[in-house]
Amino acid sequence: METDESCRVLPFQLQFDKPLASQVKIAEWNPEKDLLAMVSDDSKILLHRFNWQRLWTITPGRCVSSLCWRPDGKAIAVGLDDGTLSLYDVENGKLLRSLKSHCAAIICLNWEEDSHVIPDDHCHTSKYEDRTSRFFPPAPKVPRMPGLVSGDNGFMDDGDDSFEELSNSSHQRFNVLCSGDKDGNICFSIFGIFPIGKTNIHNLTFPTSSDGAERSKRLLNASIHKVALSKDLCRLIVMCSGDLVKVVDDLDVIHMAGHNEHGLHCLALNTAIFWNRKNELHQVAQQASNIEDLTEVVRASLSVMSRQWSDAMHTFKEKFNSLSTLITDHGLDSSPQEEFLSLLGGARTSPAVHQFLVNTLGEAGVKRISKVLCGAGKELQRIVLEHLQPAAEVIGFRMGELRGLSRWRARYHGIGLDEPLISNATEKAGMLLVQVERFMRVLSSVLQQYSNFFNWLLKCIKLLMSEPSDQLLPYNSELVIIFLKCLYEQDPVKQLLEISETDYDVEIDLETAERVRELVQFGGFSDTEYLRRNLAKEFQQLELSFKEAFQMPFTTISRKILCEDLLPLFPLPSLPQASSSSSSSSSSSSSLTRIPTSISYYEDSSRASSSHYTGQHQVIDYLSFQVPDESFSDIENCICIVRGFMHNSDCLKKGYSSLEAVLLCVPVDYKCVDLSLYKDSQLVLLLNKDNNTSESAGDGCMMILEASDLPYVSLSRSAFVDVWRLQELKESAAILHIGDEKARTIPHCVIAPLAVSASRGVACVFAARKRALVYILEEDEDEVSDAE
Repeated sequence: METDESCRVLPFQLQFDKPLASQVKIAEWNPEKDLLAMVSDDSKILLHRFNWQRLWTITPGRCVSSLCWRPDGKAIAVGLDDGTLSLYDVENGKLLRSLKSHCAAIICLNWEEDSHVIPDDHCHTSKYEDRTSRFFPPAPKVPRMPGLVSGDNGFMDDGDDSFEELSNSSHQRFNVLCSGDKDGNICFSIFGIFPIGKTNIHNLTFPTSSDGAERSKRLLNASIHKVALSKDLCRLIVMCSGDLVKVVDDLDVIHMAGHNEHGLHCLALNTAIFWNRKNELHQVAQQASNIEDLTEVVRASLSVMSRQWSDAMHTFKEKFNSLSTLITDHGLDSSPQEEFLSLLGGARTSPAVHQFLVNTLGEAGVKRISKVLCGAGKELQRIVLEHLQPAAEVIGFRMGELRGLSRWRARYHGIGLDEPLISNATEKAGMLLVQVERFMRVLSSVLQQYSNFFNWLLKCIKLLMSEPSDQLLPYNSELVIIFLKCLYEQDPVKQLLEISETDYDVEIDLETAERVRELVQFGGFSDTEYLRRNLAKEFQQLELSFKEAFQMPFTTISRKILCEDLLPLFPLPSLPQASSSSSSSSSSSSSLTRIPTSISYYEDSSRASSSHYTGQHQVIDYLSFQVPDESFSDIENCICIVRGFMHNSDCLKKGYSSLEAVLLCVPVDYKCVDLSLYKDSQLVLLLNKDNNTSESAGDGCMMILEASDLPYVSLSRSAFVDVWRLQELKESAAILHIGDEKARTIPHCVIAPLAVSASRGVACVFAARKRALVYILEEDEDEVSDAE
C-alpha cells in the first residue's frame, strides 16, 4: 500500500501515562468524546474526564461483562454476568434502573438512536407530545422510610430527580438498546427501560440459497459475540460463532449441515419495525415506562406504610399482651376485652386490670403508645395523599391515553396494542383509586377509635390514682365498646395493606354487592368482586393486568424481527462430537474473545435511498476482524474488512451483490491486538511486535487506515450463502506496511481494549503493565487543547 510522503508521519502524541490498580478489560468514550468509562478486571466501573480526572468509581457487586453509553451521554448501560442490565447516572454514578431481561451473562451491548424525523402522511413533521403535565403536577416520588438514610430502603432519594429524568423520554430522540447474552438471546428495549422485543439466534431460519428457492433452511446454533444496530434502526448485524445445522421443513429433520461450518458468522436481522413504527413505539414506551415508574411509587408506598403500621401495632400489642398474663396470674377466667368492658360499665376493677393500668402501663405508657400509633396513622395518611393517591391518578390517566391509542387500530394494532387488554388494565387502575379511598376511610375510623380508647384509659388511670381528670379530652363510651369488640384483637388497616398466606376477602354487605351488580348492567366496568379485595390484592391485580397488556407489544415486535441473511466469515476448529451444544458455544465464545473484531456504520451518500420515509441504505456497514491462522491454511496473520453486507440482503433479490471485502496482510513480526472505528471510514489498529523473551518486552504500534480507500474485491454470492469466501481474497491481498500509514511506535507491548475518540482525535491504549496510555493526534491537537 503506497502512500504519499506527506502521509508518512507519526501523528500520535503521548498525552497521559497513568498507573492503574488493575487491568482494564472494557473501555468506551462517551458520544461527546470527553468522558471515558472503563471496566477493570475486578469489576469496578471507572469514569474519567479527558484530562484523566476521575469522576467516580462504582462496584456493582457482580462481574461486569459489557458496557455502552446512552446516545445522549447521560447514562451508562452495564451488562452483568447474571443477566442483569443496569443503568447508571453519569453525573453521580447512581443506579437508575435494573432490568432482568436475560438469564445468562450479557456479553454485548449496543445503543442507537434515530437521527431522522419522520414526516406524517401530510408531509408535516410527526412528533410525540406527552399531555400529562397539562393535567397533573410533577409525578410523585418514591417515599422514604422515616429515620433511614437515602438508599437504605432500596429506593431513590426523595430529592433526587435523576430517576425521573431517566424516564422522562418525551423530549428524547427515539432510541433502542440491544443486548445479547451468551445463550444466544438478543433483547431490545426502548430508551433502555421498556422491553419491546426478544429473539434467539438458535431459532432464526433463513434460505439456504441466494434466490431463496430451496425449501430447506439452516438454523444457526451459536453464541453471540457482538451486535450493532444500524443508525437508521432498520438492520441489526450480529457477529456470532458456532455450528450451522440443516432443517428440512416437511420432515422437521435437523442435522449438521457440514463438517467445516463451525466458525464465525454474521447475521443480518430485519428490525425495520423500529423505523416504520417509531412514533407509535415512542408513545407506547413513554406511557408504559412512566406507568412502571409510578407503579414503583405505589409499591414502595404500600411497603413503607405496611412496615410503619406494623411497627406501631407491635408496640401496642407488646404492651397490652401483658394484661393477658396478669389475668392468668390472678386466676381469673376472662379476657382483656371482658375486663375492660367491666371497667367501662362501672363494676369493680379487678386486681389484674388495676395492676396493668397503674403499674405496668401508667399514664406515660398510654401517651407514648398513643403518640406512636397515631403518629404512624398520620404518616400513612401523608404517604397516601402525597405519593400513593397521586401516583394512582396519573396511572389512570396514562392508561386512558393508551386506551385511546389502542382504538386507533390502523396504527397501533400492528405493534400489539390490544384494546381489550388495555381496557382491562385501565379498569384495574380505576379500581385501585376506589381501594385507596376506602383505605383512607378505614384508616381515619381506626385512628379515631384508638384515640378515643386511649383517652378513656387515661381517664381510668387518673380515677384509679385519685387524681383530677377534668383536663383530659372527653371520650365516647359507644366507640370504646366498638373498639373492644372489633379492633382490640383485629387490625383492619393491616388486612388492607398486606396479602396474607390465605386469600382474605373483605366483607361487604349484601346491599352493596347488589348495587355493584346493578352498576355493571349499565356498563363501564366488568369486575364485580373488586370490593372484596384489599388494597394490596388490588395492586397485585393491577400489576398483572399491566404485565399482560405490555406483553402483547413485546410478543408482536419479537415476531417481526426476522433473519434476512447469513455471511460466514471464517471457520474455526471443530470441537469433539461428544461435547454438548452449550459447551461448544461457550468454548467458541471464549476463543473469540481474543480475536479483534469491529462492526461500524458510515454515511454512504452514494447509496442513499431517494425515499424520505425509509432511511435505509443511508449508511454502509464495515465488518473488521482478524482472521485466525488456523482458519485457512493459505491465509496467515491477516485482517479482513467486509463492507456492504447489510445492503446485500436487498440486492440479492435483484440478482447482484454489493458485498465487497479486502484482506490486509500484517507484517510477519506483528500481531493485531485490537481494532476500532475512528472518524468516517477510518480504522485504528493496535499491533504488537512478536517477542518470545518476555511478556512486557517488545514494541507496540498504533496506526490508522483509510478503510474507504482500500482495494476492495467484489464477492460473488450467487450460489449458496453458507460458503467460506475469504480464500477468494488471497490473490488480491494488500500488504500492510507500518510506515505507509499514520502510525506511532509504542515502546512496550500493549493489550486490548483500545478506546478511540472520533471527534477529539484521542486513542487510549491499556498496557500489560497496568498503565493507561492516552494519545492524541497532531491534526486535532488544537481542538483537544480547547476541550481541556
